[in-house]
Amino acid sequence: MRVILLSLALIALAFYYVAPDFQVRHAFAAEPRPAAAPAKPASDDAAALELKRQQLIEKEAALKAKEDALARLSAKLDARTAELNAARKGLEAALVAKKKQEEERGKKVDESYKKMLKIYKALKPDEAGGLINKLDPKMAIDMMNQMDQKTAVKLIPYITQPRVLEWTRLNLAGK
Repeated sequence: MRVILLSLALIALAFYYVAPDFQVRHAFAAEPRPAAAPAKPASDDAAALELKRQQLIEKEAALKAKEDALARLSAKLDARTAELNAARKGLEAALVAKKKQEEERGKKVDESYKKMLKIYKALKPDEAGGLINKLDPKMAIDMMNQMDQKTAVKLIPYITQPRVLEWTRLNLAGK
């Protein structure tokens, strides 16, 4: 039996070396060899890289355009901010000047009111009441507000009732 097995092994080896496409050879092979992947042509890789490079260049150009647009908008915004700040400073200066002018005018008006109040206080109550009745209602109320209590009490009987009532309402309302 040993002889038969050796003979068969010898025949198999002969077929293995003689017939390269014979299936016995494949059956006795120690490792099956994987099929090699088809090689990509180098031109496909280069084309893919070139395509990615072009896309990257386009994205960079778009980004640069957006950055430029943002820089222009930022410059416009900065200019507008500077313009508004200048306008605000001008308005603040005008407001300060107006307040100063009103204070000066207020001082002059206060001095005028004080002079007029002295004159009205020196008059007889019926004469002063008659003159106050002829004044503008707002001016009459302002003058009465500036008077001391003693003088106002003397003048009330000689001032028209609607003016006295309006003066009373304004004083009670706190205006």
